[in-house]
Amino acid sequence: MNDLFSIGGKVALVTGGGSGIGWMIAEAYARAGARVYIASRKQNELNARIEELGDGGDVRALVADLSTQAGCDSLGDEIENREGRLDVLVNNSGTNWGAPYEEFPESAWDRVLDVNVKAVFQLTRRLTPQLEIAAAPEDPARVINIGSIDGLTVPSLETYAYSASKAAVHHMTAVLAKKLAPKQITVNAVAPGPFQSRMMKATLERFGDSVAGMVPLGRIGTPEDMAGVTIFLASRAGAFVNAAIIPVDGGISGTK
Repeated sequence: MNDLFSIGGKVALVTGGGSGIGWMIAEAYARAGARVYIASRKQNELNARIEELGDGGDVRALVADLSTQAGCDSLGDEIENREGRLDVLVNNSGTNWGAPYEEFPESAWDRVLDVNVKAVFQLTRRLTPQLEIAAAPEDPARVINIGSIDGLTVPSLETYAYSASKAAVHHMTAVLAKKLAPKQITVNAVAPGPFQSRMMKATLERFGDSVAGMVPLGRIGTPEDMAGVTIFLASRAGAFVNAAIIPVDGGISGTK
């Protein structure tokens, strides 16, 4: 049973791994025995996470701006040069923008879609050869996209580009799952509800009790909640799961 859920010895890349949900996943993978690369634009943030982990696992930092094709290619080159193979790619980097309907700017669409949607496609495509090297029929390589319940249900906040981008990520997950399955690469998505993250920080500080009250289980997500589902998807236990969108939201999306 321990082998079934083991990810020991695997190589993983977690984008947006310096904070929030990305760090929850990266830390869990590292403590479970994987070698983990975390990528974001802020070197100091990455360094702080590694220092925080201490001897708890093998985490390495890569500075990357995934808002452009060049940034995605550069990160892919780093992984190829350092490892030559990749077992797990977690596409977690994301950004948000809130503004009233009448004022929502065109620039917000460009910014959000570049990071939340285009980068998922571009980085996955760039790293497909490295994922294919690591893949085996009984233990495929894995791509795990981080979507959102805002891509499954209508959000209460005016974050038009964000919710549209996450719905796009969910659909692209299925499209890529079909495309990459013959290469023994699975593609799945996790759709988180409220977790303590940079995006949610201000909302939870102001409306934390109200947000928790919207969750059928009566609380927001914990790092262990995110660790459990993403370790499952990366381990032998999740080897036959493909094209799935898994809400991790305490029941919000399923009970609306």
